[in-house]
Amino acid sequence: MMKKYLLSSMIIAGIGMNTALAQPVLSPSLQEAVHAALSLSTDLNTERLELEKMELERKGVWNKYIPRVEASALYSYLDNDLTIDIPAATLPLTGNTIFDGKQTFQNQGQVFYGGITAKTVLFSGGQIYNGAKAMEAKAKGSTYLLEPKKDAVIKEVIFVFDQLRLLDEADQLIAESRKRLDKEQERVEKAISLGLAIPYDRDKIKLADLELETRQVELSGKRKVLMQKIGDLCGYDEAQIAAVVYEVHPIMIPDLAALSTENRAEAKALSSFREAYTYALKKEKGSLLPTLGAFGSYSYASLFNGSTSTTIPLTALNGTAYNYNMNLRLNEATLSPNWMVGLAFKWELFGGFERKHKIEAARINIDQVDLKLNDTKQKMKLQLENNKARYETLLRQIDLADQREKVASNNLTMAEKQYKAGLINVTERLSAETDMYQSRLNKINTLIEERQAALDTYAATGTLQSSLQTK
Repeated sequence: MMKKYLLSSMIIAGIGMNTALAQPVLSPSLQEAVHAALSLSTDLNTERLELEKMELERKGVWNKYIPRVEASALYSYLDNDLTIDIPAATLPLTGNTIFDGKQTFQNQGQVFYGGITAKTVLFSGGQIYNGAKAMEAKAKGSTYLLEPKKDAVIKEVIFVFDQLRLLDEADQLIAESRKRLDKEQERVEKAISLGLAIPYDRDKIKLADLELETRQVELSGKRKVLMQKIGDLCGYDEAQIAAVVYEVHPIMIPDLAALSTENRAEAKALSSFREAYTYALKKEKGSLLPTLGAFGSYSYASLFNGSTSTTIPLTALNGTAYNYNMNLRLNEATLSPNWMVGLAFKWELFGGFERKHKIEAARINIDQVDLKLNDTKQKMKLQLENNKARYETLLRQIDLADQREKVASNNLTMAEKQYKAGLINVTERLSAETDMYQSRLNKINTLIEERQAALDTYAATGTLQSSLQTK
């Protein structure tokens, strides 16, 4: 019995695989809907903008090697009093005494200065290089983390459209059931008029029709929600949604045993983040080394229209004191061209253990990423095994759901004949109708679950987008 079951499963899997190979997982119209959702996603667009900011930051670090050129200019008017008190002095020839007491100088003048300065970093202890490489590795890791978010958008779009196909199937089943019940209603009405049936049968059929009407109302409400959700995801209107055409068929995974988690973007992202922290550690160690820079400048400076006036008290040999008024003028004093070229050296010998703490923090970040990477790899392997088991289970359940649908269809046909022959009552007849409805919906529900399980399995290997050709 087991051999027959395994052989049956292999045949069904082979048929499904041929179907999957003959028909792509995503039809062109569904693929367009997926691309629309990927381009419209707020989360993805936000992450893309963050990546652009990271790239600008990386360029900003490298730009520290580019010379900085600054230009400056200054004009000022001077008007001040300078008071000095120096020891008195005696002139050798005349014997007069000068600078006896405090002297005040009234100064005036105008000053202009203009210059251009260029400076650059020659050596930073590797801080610029390692800082830029750390930013580059961080951006690379963040780019990898975009992939799982894209996978989530893809799976959501496919699931929502699959749910829409489920509602279409339910609408069709309701229409078929109502058509059969209308015929039964006509037959019962004739039978009642001939005394061959009782009004109870008519009421039971009416109640079944009302139940179908209730289901139709529920489906209408669910359809509105799905249409709104598709509109939010893809930006589609009703006409564009109706133009998405595809069949809900099983998604077959050719070589399930060969699947692995080596291509998972999450592991690649953590590896990139570890690389970023490694460069960050080198950068912090580089702060222990000196920084060397070069500079060059050209300037023009001029003092013009300057004047100084003061009164100098003098004492003659005979003891007579008198004041001497002194007025000095300066037409111009210019320094140009003034060229300067040099090197600047800076070495922080002790920074209060701040650098030591930053180096230790960088080492801790690397250890944390290592632990998280090992844990993530184990969890990814477990997730893959769970998804594979769920996929295989649902693949088998598709066959069972198909068999149940066939049995329910045969039972409905038999119930119709038996009810017409009076061998069963109306309740049994309507029960067969309900079983048929539920079995058909169960089949397509199982198909949708199998499709999601297959997509989850592909996502667990990091190959969802390449498998669906959505990149």
